[in-house]
Amino acid sequence: MVPFFKNHKASYFLLSLFFAGSLGSCRIQHTPSSVPKIPVPQSFAGRPDTGRIDSSSIGEWPHQLVFTDTRLVALIDTALARNPDLKITLQRIEIAKANYGISQGALLPRVDAVATAGVDRYGRYTLNGVGNYDTNLSDNISGASQIPNPTPDYFVGLRSSWEIDLWGKLRNRRKAAYTRILASEEGRNLVVTALTADVARLYYSLLALDAELEIIGENVELQQKALELVDVQKAAGRVTELAVQQFRAQLLNTRGLEGRVQQEIVETENQLNVLLGRYPQAVARGASIEKQSLPTAVSAGLPTQLVYRRPDIRQAERELEAANVDVAVARAEFLPSLNVSPYLGFNAFRPNVLLNPQSVALGILGGLAAPVINRQQLKGNLVIRTAQSREAYYAYQRAILTGVSEVVSSLKGLENYRNVANIQRQEVDVLRQAATTSNELFANGYATYLEVITAQRNVLDAELALITTKRAQFLALVGLYRALGGGTK
Repeated sequence: MVPFFKNHKASYFLLSLFFAGSLGSCRIQHTPSSVPKIPVPQSFAGRPDTGRIDSSSIGEWPHQLVFTDTRLVALIDTALARNPDLKITLQRIEIAKANYGISQGALLPRVDAVATAGVDRYGRYTLNGVGNYDTNLSDNISGASQIPNPTPDYFVGLRSSWEIDLWGKLRNRRKAAYTRILASEEGRNLVVTALTADVARLYYSLLALDAELEIIGENVELQQKALELVDVQKAAGRVTELAVQQFRAQLLNTRGLEGRVQQEIVETENQLNVLLGRYPQAVARGASIEKQSLPTAVSAGLPTQLVYRRPDIRQAERELEAANVDVAVARAEFLPSLNVSPYLGFNAFRPNVLLNPQSVALGILGGLAAPVINRQQLKGNLVIRTAQSREAYYAYQRAILTGVSEVVSSLKGLENYRNVANIQRQEVDVLRQAATTSNELFANGYATYLEVITAQRNVLDAELALITTKRAQFLALVGLYRALGGGTK
């Protein structure tokens, strides 16, 4: 056995490491504040009171069940696979995981492999110079043990630094980093929900624009025939040139409307293509919006379920939890920190004996450090963290308020737009009959051309309004699905 290890220094070294580890396990941890409970309504306002509680929710359905159009389902699947925003959120999750790994590593000792070389020339009247000279005169010192001047210093081995987590500061940092991983995952779910809703919204908008274009085309044909009829009547002397001009102006106005709708179709298709992660191209559509069906019954569940299902609420809750942990870390910064720096390796002043077993050296240095003077930076950091915690709380509260409000608005929208659509269908039927009657009366001289123009314009406006309402119905369904956090399953 090497004589160096026969003394008690090695034992003292190991005991010191054990004592440092014991301090870390006997820490006094600063406990972060818990996430406060925010009261929510018992049920969504405006829902009929049936005497029973229905906890099922359309938000739990996969999008393949909510949207029955196979073309729309295919577009959503493409967007979920290729959308750039969704890929960005995946990288944010990786960043959060990397931050967690960094915080996890802070709890463990840092060990560095070190190889150093240096040289010192001590003056004759310095403490080291006199001591080395006197040492070399000793009968016990000879050969390689004599100290040269200048004096080299060689070290090859391991050096470590370790902050003992006395107050739970490092563990709280790790907890905050882990909580932010969960928040980033909820952020991805939020993008999935929003992406699903946006694709469906643009798709139904396209169907509505297609229906408007078809209606306008039909009205262009009818107005063209009316213009030809009034031309014949002008030739017969039954109407004036003013009537012909009025009919022609109406036809031109409708054709101009047709061009605007065509441009809206191009813009909507391009917006949808961006979500799908592809360049502009035609978007395949299924059945017309008039043939699309809505669910006969829609359930939103309970507001308490919304808090645990909606991604933005869950994300805000995780962010609040992490912010509270940051406050606990900021408070722990005011307390003393214990740092331990052990080392183990070969140390010699002659390279030929550096790797000799008797050149083995080890040691440990520990110390407490606490901020005493000029703690403004720590105080400012605590103020910032506290304000960020309060900000996160208000963001959490706002997310819940917004979620409940959006669900109620979408539920009422489905109901109200259904009633409006039924009334507008009756209006369209009546106005179509009125337009036919006006044409017959005008042909027989019992109605003026202004009455015919007005009747045709009223039919066009009513048909377009019905399509707009039909679109609003589907957008209310899409909005409800998004408000309930749908699309993440």
